[in-house]
Amino acid sequence: MSGIPLGVLDLVPVTSGSTAADALHHSIDLARQTERFGYARYWFAEHHLNPGVAGTSPAVVLALTASATTTIRIGSGAVQLGHRTALSTVEEFGLIDALHPGRLDLGLGRSAGRPQPGPDGPARPATPVVDGYTPNGLRIPAPFSFAHLLGHPRVALQQKLLNLPGARPQEYGEQVDDVLALLRGQYRSPEGVEAHAVPGEGADVQVWILGSSGGVSAEAAGRNGLRFAANYHVSPASVLEAAEGYRAAFKPSDELDRPYLTVSADVVVAEDEETARELATGYAPWVRSIRTAEGAIPYPSPAEARALPWTEADQALVADRVDTRFVGTAATVADHLERLREATGADELLITTITHDHAARVRSYRLLAEEWARR
Repeated sequence: MSGIPLGVLDLVPVTSGSTAADALHHSIDLARQTERFGYARYWFAEHHLNPGVAGTSPAVVLALTASATTTIRIGSGAVQLGHRTALSTVEEFGLIDALHPGRLDLGLGRSAGRPQPGPDGPARPATPVVDGYTPNGLRIPAPFSFAHLLGHPRVALQQKLLNLPGARPQEYGEQVDDVLALLRGQYRSPEGVEAHAVPGEGADVQVWILGSSGGVSAEAAGRNGLRFAANYHVSPASVLEAAEGYRAAFKPSDELDRPYLTVSADVVVAEDEETARELATGYAPWVRSIRTAEGAIPYPSPAEARALPWTEADQALVADRVDTRFVGTAATVADHLERLREATGADELLITTITHDHAARVRSYRLLAEEWARR
């Protein structure tokens, strides 16, 4: 669709039989390829203690990718602020911007907690949902509950390893304010002491907030007049709430005079429907491994995925994610993406694709870009 850019969200997946080094080489190659295909931006997610995901530090991978590309915007999707400070985040991205000015997106996300409602509670979506679908046919499943992970020993272990003993995460909204103040050279302590992050201060970066609900992340993005990314691929049940919460909280800023929204989607594209479904076979067991707190397993091949044990309980655990993944030919997937854009009012769309075979992953992005350009 003319005027609706597509971006890339990359988790740096490690596939079965490969290594983290292979995953990094593949991601850098994919960044080069999608730059050539016409994608607008390339973001790296942050995950920890996941054998099947090598994207543990967006800033490090961004520095490598910046040297391998020339025009595509690159960024984090997102830096998890729950175990970082505003200063360390600004300084890391300031270092990259010093050598690659004008191309960075600093995407900020929350961590170490569940989505929280905004000051006035969750925003009511403007788009109605009846029997799990919007009027234009976009699937909006029932909310997924993470209650089974509360107190899980692996979740607790991750927080222990990520945080210094006794550390207390800063309130998210305050942390976003500190990031912005440091970037603008306006930071003052409560006692009136100035702090100047060099490099970092004055860096030519776009700041984004990523969120899965209409809670504190959407409110922080809107209140500061920032760009917002809503995660349909992670939390499809609340994407409309997230978009509406952001718009309801939005106040014009020096950078934006109106809300600006991108929405993520998980897709697999192939030359025919059967091939696309085959390529997508590993997704369900991979999501299961994440939602059981096992940690993302190395992404299985279709044959390996079919050989894994599977129960009705497993199916229920991943149904919302599987049912909202767009799989098929480029025309089929593009139709789904148009529904997503229409239902959310997105200004951009952020595409994440994982397949066991790297060439198939590159081909998926190419076929989608070609189809999107024709519309």
